[in-house]
Amino acid sequence: MAELAALEDPRARAVNERHGDDHGVNLGRLRELAKRLKTQHDLARELWQTGDSAARLLALLICRPKAFERDELDAMLREARAPKVHDWLVGYVVKKSPHAEALRVAWTADPDPVVASAGWALTTDRVARKPDGLDLAGLLGVIEAEMSDAPDRLQWAMNHCLAQIGIEHAGHRARALAIGERLGVLKDYPTPPNCTSPYAPTWITEVVRRREAG
Repeated sequence: MAELAALEDPRARAVNERHGDDHGVNLGRLRELAKRLKTQHDLARELWQTGDSAARLLALLICRPKAFERDELDAMLREARAPKVHDWLVGYVVKKSPHAEALRVAWTADPDPVVASAGWALTTDRVARKPDGLDLAGLLGVIEAEMSDAPDRLQWAMNHCLAQIGIEHAGHRARALAIGERLGVLKDYPTPPNCTSPYAPTWITEVVRRREAG
């Protein structure tokens, strides 16, 4: 914890706080520390229990994802309110867990929109990597009915799923584009030069264009 405190950078904290995060550690330096520590699951659990966001991010880098029980991961997600901790927990740990599919189903239906956003993130991963068994038309129906009024974090996750369906599955592309155009979610999102807009029709069209161009 003392070493993490020594990595505190006021400029990094200012940038992170603009994104809703509450730590001031440069993530590159955090990764260097994790590389030195290597996998230490017991230490990861201790770091998580501190409740400190930087410590939790480090914990997610040095833990053993498959060693967590389902209920433990569920409890961790419900504690992880900082966006970066939430994203790393889902992306680096839950996706590698044998409980990922069960948690995906449970979280997507959860009344807490932050928890539900994790379920949608796992669904987006399945859309891209393991779509067999997913009801893609049904997912588009839910997105069409619910995305406009969803809270920000959940809306962002649903929008990513919409774009991923349109990108990966040509048979559903026209409908995904039409839903995105009709709802207009993130249409006016400020996008830096040379970055792809998160507005689903633009996102889908650009990624498909790049793939077809080789």
